[in-house]
Amino acid sequence: MKPVSISDVNPSRDLSTTWRVALMLVAIALLAFDQWTKWLAIEHLQYSVPKVVFEPWLNWTLVHNRGAAFSFLADAQGAHWFFVAIASLATLVLPAWIYRLKANEALLSVALMLVWCGAIGNLIDRLRFRYVVDFVQVHWYDSWHFAIFNVADACITVGAVLLILSELLNFVRARTVQPA
Repeated sequence: MKPVSISDVNPSRDLSTTWRVALMLVAIALLAFDQWTKWLAIEHLQYSVPKVVFEPWLNWTLVHNRGAAFSFLADAQGAHWFFVAIASLATLVLPAWIYRLKANEALLSVALMLVWCGAIGNLIDRLRFRYVVDFVQVHWYDSWHFAIFNVADACITVGAVLLILSELLNFVRARTVQPA
């Protein structure tokens, strides 16, 4: 029996129902994990007081982010509703996009699912608290600190990286296809 490869996938066939269900289950699990870890942070951390997890590079530090990544637009007038609108739009558009994907776009479907999951996780916070609960602080001693983030932010970031990778792979595939 010959092993199945990506070149055997019929590009005009839709993603399978099994694949879509699996994506949905992973999204639900990630969303639940995001909300649970935020609840733990709220219940067990003091605001802006680092709790060392792994010295010298990881703390749990509870902060409230009213902006986007790196607190972008945190103090802007109307930023809260702008971010609610963007996240709401993403929660509506991305599932429809995923549904329309073909069998050879599995990586893109994972990327979009991760962005969708992260958008929902942060949208829930914005609607409940008017800010996003962040608590993961990556640093190197006191010399370097990355922005404090959460599981939803990690989903969005990994999804964005996979989206770029998917498009790069499509570009490479398109350039290597030989005309018949």
